Amino acid sequence: MPPDSAIKKNYRIAAENRRARYDYAILDQVECGMALTGTEVKSMRAGQVSIIESYASVEDGELWLINSSIAPYGQAKTFNHADRRKRKLLVRRRELAKLWSATAREGHTLVPLVIYFNHKGLAKLKLAIARGKKRTDKRATERRRDWQRQKERLLRNH
Repeated sequence: MPPDSAIKKNYRIAAENRRARYDYAILDQVECGMALTGTEVKSMRAGQVSIIESYASVEDGELWLINSSIAPYGQAKTFNHADRRKRKLLVRRRELAKLWSATAREGHTLVPLVIYFNHKGLAKLKLAIARGKKRTDKRATERRRDWQRQKERLLRNH
């Protein structure tokens, strides 16, 4: 195993969906691999990726990331990729069955939280099984966040 400094050095976040934790109650998280083309990986390394409006679904026994945006790579002229194509996610069969049964329940959805490069340099996606929050739940989250900020401010000043 490489030293901790090498792991921290190679780990890099390419895109994050911060809005997901506000809009959804996260029930469980799964790490997925991604089937990507070369130009998609180069574009992701350049930070040209967005997962804000995307979601995942199980179709025909496979897991797909839908509506994610990876901008076309600038140096690739003729062999570029489509911006918003469906991308296959790689999970084990048991995890796929768990995700499929979770989405079959009412109100549950698969929301991507973060795309990152792990310590080996492979692109990974952290996928969450989530339930949509109601407006009152969102208000409670805001209240809790504001109270944490006030506490930190008070502790810092005294």
